[in-house]
Amino acid sequence: MTRRDIPNIISAFRICLVPVLVWQVLEEQYTNVLVLFFIAGLSDGLDGFLAKRYGWVSRLGSILDPIADKFLLVSSFFALGWMGEIPIWLVVVVIVRDVVIVVGAYAYHRIIGEYELKPSYLSKLNTLSQISLVLLVVFSLSVVTIGLELIQYAFYFVMITTLLSGFDYIYRWGMRAWRHRSAL
Repeated sequence: MTRRDIPNIISAFRICLVPVLVWQVLEEQYTNVLVLFFIAGLSDGLDGFLAKRYGWVSRLGSILDPIADKFLLVSSFFALGWMGEIPIWLVVVVIVRDVVIVVGAYAYHRIIGEYELKPSYLSKLNTLSQISLVLLVVFSLSVVTIGLELIQYAFYFVMITTLLSGFDYIYRWGMRAWRHRSAL
Protein backbone atom coordinates (compact mmCIF):
# COMPACT_ATOMS: atom_id res chain seq x y z
CA MET A 1 0.00 0.00 0.00
CA THR A 2 1.24 3.47 -0.90
CA ARG A 3 -0.05 6.97 -0.36
CA ARG A 4 -1.54 6.86 -3.85
CA ASP A 5 -3.97 4.22 -2.57
CA ILE A 6 -5.44 6.45 0.17
CA PRO A 7 -8.30 7.88 -1.97
CA ASN A 8 -9.31 4.35 -3.01
CA ILE A 9 -9.21 3.15 0.60
CA ILE A 10 -11.44 6.07 1.59
CA SER A 11 -13.89 5.15 -1.20
CA ALA A 12 -13.86 1.53 0.00
CA PHE A 13 -14.54 2.80 3.54
CA ARG A 14 -17.57 4.71 2.19
CA ILE A 15 -18.86 1.49 0.63
CA CYS A 16 -18.45 -0.25 4.01
CA LEU A 17 -20.58 2.47 5.64
CA VAL A 18 -23.56 1.61 3.45
CA PRO A 19 -24.76 -1.55 5.25
CA VAL A 20 -24.43 0.23 8.59
CA LEU A 21 -26.40 3.20 7.26
CA VAL A 22 -29.15 0.94 5.89
CA TRP A 23 -29.33 -0.95 9.18
CA GLN A 24 -29.69 2.33 11.07
CA VAL A 25 -32.52 3.42 8.75
CA LEU A 26 -34.30 0.11 9.31
CA GLU A 27 -33.83 0.55 13.07
CA GLU A 28 -35.22 4.10 12.75
CA GLN A 29 -32.05 5.57 14.26
CA TYR A 30 -32.25 8.64 12.06
CA THR A 31 -29.81 10.76 14.07
CA ASN A 32 -27.20 8.05 13.48
CA VAL A 33 -28.13 8.01 9.80
CA LEU A 34 -27.56 11.76 9.64
CA VAL A 35 -24.11 11.33 11.23
CA LEU A 36 -23.20 8.46 8.88
CA PHE A 37 -24.35 10.43 5.85
CA PHE A 38 -22.23 13.36 7.04
CA ILE A 39 -19.19 11.09 7.45
CA ALA A 40 -19.79 9.64 3.98
CA GLY A 41 -19.98 13.16 2.54
CA LEU A 42 -16.75 14.18 4.24
CA SER A 43 -14.99 11.05 3.02
CA ASP A 44 -16.19 11.73 -0.53
CA GLY A 45 -14.78 15.25 -0.38
CA LEU A 46 -11.53 14.05 1.18
CA ASP A 47 -10.82 11.33 -1.37
CA GLY A 48 -11.54 13.73 -4.22
CA PHE A 49 -9.33 16.42 -2.69
CA LEU A 50 -6.42 14.02 -2.12
CA ALA A 51 -6.69 12.52 -5.61
CA LYS A 52 -6.67 15.93 -7.30
CA ARG A 53 -4.27 17.74 -4.96
CA TYR A 54 -1.55 15.10 -5.02
CA GLY A 55 -2.24 13.55 -8.40
CA TRP A 56 -3.30 10.26 -6.82
CA VAL A 57 -5.79 9.70 -9.61
CA SER A 58 -6.23 6.13 -10.82
CA ARG A 59 -8.51 4.15 -13.10
CA LEU A 60 -9.67 2.19 -10.04
CA GLY A 61 -10.47 5.43 -8.24
CA SER A 62 -12.42 6.76 -11.22
CA ILE A 63 -14.62 3.67 -10.96
CA LEU A 64 -14.67 3.11 -7.19
CA ASP A 65 -15.61 6.68 -6.18
CA PRO A 66 -18.81 6.95 -8.25
CA ILE A 67 -19.75 3.38 -7.33
CA ALA A 68 -19.43 4.29 -3.64
CA ASP A 69 -21.57 7.38 -4.18
CA LYS A 70 -24.24 5.51 -6.12
CA PHE A 71 -24.27 2.60 -3.69
CA LEU A 72 -24.77 5.06 -0.82
CA LEU A 73 -27.57 6.98 -2.55
CA VAL A 74 -29.45 4.02 -4.00
CA SER A 75 -29.23 2.15 -0.69
CA SER A 76 -30.47 5.22 1.17
CA PHE A 77 -33.39 5.62 -1.23
CA PHE A 78 -34.21 1.93 -1.02
CA ALA A 79 -34.11 1.84 2.80
CA LEU A 80 -36.10 5.06 3.19
CA GLY A 81 -38.59 3.76 0.63
CA TRP A 82 -38.88 0.50 2.52
CA MET A 83 -39.66 2.48 5.67
CA GLY A 84 -42.31 4.50 3.82
CA GLU A 85 -40.40 7.78 4.08
CA ILE A 86 -39.79 8.12 0.33
CA PRO A 87 -42.47 7.03 -2.16
CA ILE A 88 -41.78 3.69 -3.87
CA TRP A 89 -42.44 5.24 -7.30
CA LEU A 90 -39.52 7.63 -6.71
CA VAL A 91 -37.25 4.81 -5.52
CA VAL A 92 -38.10 2.92 -8.73
CA VAL A 93 -37.36 5.98 -10.92
CA VAL A 94 -33.97 6.50 -9.23
CA ILE A 95 -32.97 2.83 -9.47
CA VAL A 96 -34.18 2.37 -13.06
CA ARG A 97 -32.20 5.44 -14.18
CA ASP A 98 -29.03 4.09 -12.60
CA VAL A 99 -29.58 0.59 -14.06
CA VAL A 100 -30.12 2.08 -17.54
CA ILE A 101 -26.90 4.08 -17.24
CA VAL A 102 -24.87 1.08 -16.03
CA VAL A 103 -26.27 -1.23 -18.73
CA GLY A 104 -25.68 1.46 -21.36
CA ALA A 105 -22.09 2.02 -20.17
CA TYR A 106 -21.43 -1.72 -20.21
CA ALA A 107 -22.90 -2.07 -23.72
CA TYR A 108 -20.89 0.91 -24.96
CA HIS A 109 -17.71 -0.59 -23.50
CA ARG A 110 -18.37 -4.04 -25.02
CA ILE A 111 -19.47 -2.82 -28.44
CA ILE A 112 -17.41 0.32 -29.00
CA GLY A 113 -14.59 0.36 -26.44
CA GLU A 114 -13.06 2.38 -23.63
CA TYR A 115 -14.70 5.58 -22.47
CA GLU A 116 -14.41 8.09 -19.72
CA LEU A 117 -17.77 8.76 -18.14
CA LYS A 118 -17.84 12.33 -16.94
CA PRO A 119 -21.04 13.49 -15.29
CA SER A 120 -22.89 16.32 -16.99
CA TYR A 121 -24.07 19.39 -15.10
CA LEU A 122 -27.58 17.94 -15.23
CA SER A 123 -26.31 14.73 -13.65
CA LYS A 124 -24.50 16.70 -10.95
CA LEU A 125 -27.71 18.62 -10.25
CA ASN A 126 -29.54 15.30 -10.01
CA THR A 127 -27.00 13.90 -7.56
CA LEU A 128 -27.21 17.08 -5.48
CA SER A 129 -31.02 16.92 -5.48
CA GLN A 130 -30.98 13.25 -4.44
CA ILE A 131 -28.50 13.89 -1.62
CA SER A 132 -30.51 16.92 -0.52
CA LEU A 133 -33.72 14.89 -0.46
CA VAL A 134 -32.18 12.13 1.68
CA LEU A 135 -30.79 14.76 4.05
CA LEU A 136 -34.12 16.64 4.14
CA VAL A 137 -36.07 13.47 4.96
CA VAL A 138 -33.59 12.22 7.55
CA PHE A 139 -33.25 15.69 9.09
CA SER A 140 -37.04 15.89 9.35
CA LEU A 141 -37.14 12.48 11.04
CA SER A 142 -34.32 13.18 13.48
CA VAL A 143 -33.96 16.89 14.28
CA VAL A 144 -36.88 19.11 13.29
CA THR A 145 -40.05 18.10 11.47
CA ILE A 146 -40.18 19.73 8.05
CA GLY A 147 -43.51 20.38 6.35
CA LEU A 148 -44.81 17.55 4.21
CA GLU A 149 -45.54 19.96 1.37
CA LEU A 150 -41.86 20.98 1.08
CA ILE A 151 -40.76 17.36 1.13
CA GLN A 152 -43.33 16.48 -1.55
CA TYR A 153 -41.99 19.28 -3.77
CA ALA A 154 -38.54 17.80 -3.24
CA PHE A 155 -39.86 14.37 -4.35
CA TYR A 156 -41.07 15.85 -7.64
CA PHE A 157 -37.90 17.88 -8.17
CA VAL A 158 -35.81 14.73 -7.72
CA MET A 159 -38.09 12.86 -10.12
CA ILE A 160 -37.68 15.57 -12.77
CA THR A 161 -33.88 15.83 -12.43
CA THR A 162 -33.58 12.03 -12.39
CA LEU A 163 -35.60 11.62 -15.58
CA LEU A 164 -33.92 14.53 -17.36
CA SER A 165 -30.41 13.40 -16.48
CA GLY A 166 -31.25 9.82 -17.48
CA PHE A 167 -32.55 10.95 -20.88
CA ASP A 168 -29.52 13.24 -21.22
CA TYR A 169 -27.16 10.29 -20.71
CA ILE A 170 -29.08 8.17 -23.22
CA TYR A 171 -29.03 10.97 -25.79
CA ARG A 172 -25.37 11.98 -25.36
CA TRP A 173 -24.00 8.43 -25.32
CA GLY A 174 -26.37 7.32 -28.06
CA MET A 175 -25.12 10.16 -30.29
CA ARG A 176 -21.51 9.31 -29.41
CA ALA A 177 -22.12 5.66 -30.38
CA TRP A 178 -23.89 6.74 -33.58
CA ARG A 179 -20.97 9.00 -34.58
CA HIS A 180 -18.51 6.20 -33.86
CA ARG A 181 -20.53 3.76 -35.96
CA SER A 182 -20.90 6.29 -38.79
CA ALA A 183 -17.14 6.87 -38.84
CA LEU A 184 -16.47 3.17 -39.57
